[in-house]
Amino acid sequence: MNRNLFESSSTQYQPLAARMRPTGLDEYYGQEHLLAKGKPLREALEAGVLHSMILWGPPGVGKTSLAKLIASLCDAHFISVSAVLSGVKEIRAAIDEARQQQQRGRQTILFIDEVHRFNKSQQDAFLPFVEDGTVIFIGATTENPSFELNNALLSRTRVYRLQSLGEKALFDIARHALAQQPDAPPIEDAQLQRLVLAADGDARRALNLLELAIDMTGMLQRDTVDAAVLDEVLQGNVRRFDKGGDLFYEQISALHKAVRGSSPDAALYWFVRMLDGGCDPLYMARRVVRMATEDIGNADPRALQLALNAWDVQERLGSPEGELAIAQAVVYLACAAKSNAVYSAFNAAKADVAASPSFDVPVHLRNAPTRLMKESGFGAEYRYAHDDPQGYAAGENYFPEELKDRTYYHPVERGLEKKIAEKLAWLRSLDQSSPNQRYE
Repeated sequence: MNRNLFESSSTQYQPLAARMRPTGLDEYYGQEHLLAKGKPLREALEAGVLHSMILWGPPGVGKTSLAKLIASLCDAHFISVSAVLSGVKEIRAAIDEARQQQQRGRQTILFIDEVHRFNKSQQDAFLPFVEDGTVIFIGATTENPSFELNNALLSRTRVYRLQSLGEKALFDIARHALAQQPDAPPIEDAQLQRLVLAADGDARRALNLLELAIDMTGMLQRDTVDAAVLDEVLQGNVRRFDKGGDLFYEQISALHKAVRGSSPDAALYWFVRMLDGGCDPLYMARRVVRMATEDIGNADPRALQLALNAWDVQERLGSPEGELAIAQAVVYLACAAKSNAVYSAFNAAKADVAASPSFDVPVHLRNAPTRLMKESGFGAEYRYAHDDPQGYAAGENYFPEELKDRTYYHPVERGLEKKIAEKLAWLRSLDQSSPNQRYE
């Protein structure tokens, strides 16, 4: 087997990720929110209309590929500058090259990778040439442009947020790469799925892992990219945020405990850490609802409604409004009065149901919609609570007879539950003094 079945015909080696850059919009996977048919950016590119822009997103989501694709679609001259390795001198050279192209009647795209690494003076150096149209500027950044780029530059560009690639997009990218080389050893979907999950939203990482898996298959003299090959390839694969792994659950545990411990600052820290690591905000919203019911409960019923409202905002508006709404809910829950009384009562009731037979519903609690059921005494001794002056049928029992006097819910002396506890104590005193006690 060749050292690399994806090796290009050129004598100079290029990584698979570089060779698999899309040549058309149909080969550009992911970012449907920007490039699906009918979206403004796609329509502009298909019409050959260019404008300066900032491509903001995590590594490996297609920022450089999109910039090169735009240049190809619009037949523009493409100049790439890395902000890590370049300075004002390189910018001036790029502007001179763009002017020469302009004299020939051709537009130039000046692509600056990691543009956030340029300081203010370096950003100012190319600003006039964006202004006068000498270049169409495309900047790529992993950092929030609002914090890292000059307002003057931002005002002359449009910011596009690129998202981490989903599993389907990464799967399609890997399958497309495999299709380009019919001699590549086969790989089952289950193993390709492992590779995709390890890539964690990063197409470059997915293709690098795929290329390594192909090479490893040859070195191990295997016919297919099997589980053993993937074990070798993924060994030591460091992920910034292992969704579903130990780090993931450690962080959500820390967030939950910070809320339970009434520490809004720590709760916010872990919330932002998880967002920064790529956690789905909708997952976070669901967990916040769990916190509202498990740790606040009836001590402050508003907590659950606020958590649900935050979830709704995230579903309706997405980022960043949804994330801010969830943050609001996190802070409120951390500051709210705490009670796990409902949670404990629910678990106690579950334990009783699991440990007990299926006791019959007491006859006095059964409904009687038919004459036969009425003649059988269903509901005959039921006392309608609203008929009592206090709206409470003192002494009545609503359990099966075998479980009479069970108590699951024990409100705490905090928040609204303090009032609930006082009411329940009063109702129980009425039960004890009532001549109508059932099952004595």
